[in-house]
Parts: sequence; C-alpha cells; structure tokens
Amino acid sequence: MSDNALAGRIRPLLTQLPGFSEKNMFGGVCFMIHGNMCVGTWKDSLIVRLEREKHEETLAEPHTKPADIAGRIMRGWALVEPAGIASEDDLATWVARAADYAASLPAK
Repeated sequence: MSDNALAGRIRPLLTQLPGFSEKNMFGGVCFMIHGNMCVGTWKDSLIVRLEREKHEETLAEPHTKPADIAGRIMRGWALVEPAGIASEDDLATWVARAADYAASLPAK
C-alpha cells in the first residue's frame, strides 16, 4: 500500500476532530491535532506519537518497531508495520490512541 493510500484510510478517522490539520512532511503525510503531530505515513508504515513514558511498552506490541526516521530513534514514536494496520479496526485503534495523546498536549 502506498503512503497516499494509507493517508486516505487515516484521513476519515481524524477530519471530524477539533484542531485537525495535515501536511506533507518527512516524505509522507503528517496528521496533526491542534498543531501537535499525531500520526503519519512513512514507507507504507504508520508512524504514531504516544507517551514517551510508555515507549518500551508500545514497542512490545505486535508489528511495532522504533521510529528511526532521521538516523536516531525517537522516543515516544513508533512505526506500526503494514501487518499491524491491515484491518480497519487495527488502524482505527492506533489512530485513536495517537489522537487522544496529541489532544492532551498544549496547542501550538
């Protein structure tokens, strides 16, 4: 699945939320809530932003790996491989978790 196809699956899950926006970043599409990055597409995977304090716990979940976009692991971020977001329910669960976290942050 291409980044554009994945973005097309993500968009309807977020557009109704207050503070939703999106822009092209890092060679993919980044979705934001009140200016805080929430989820994005990167090389056919979903990149999610979750609590830094739960970084190791998140990486223990199936089909996740560290987000290493710029040559270093970003704590609080994870890549969910295509197998982890193959179903609409799995994608919706990851997106909702990241959206809830982004919405809890101060608006930018």
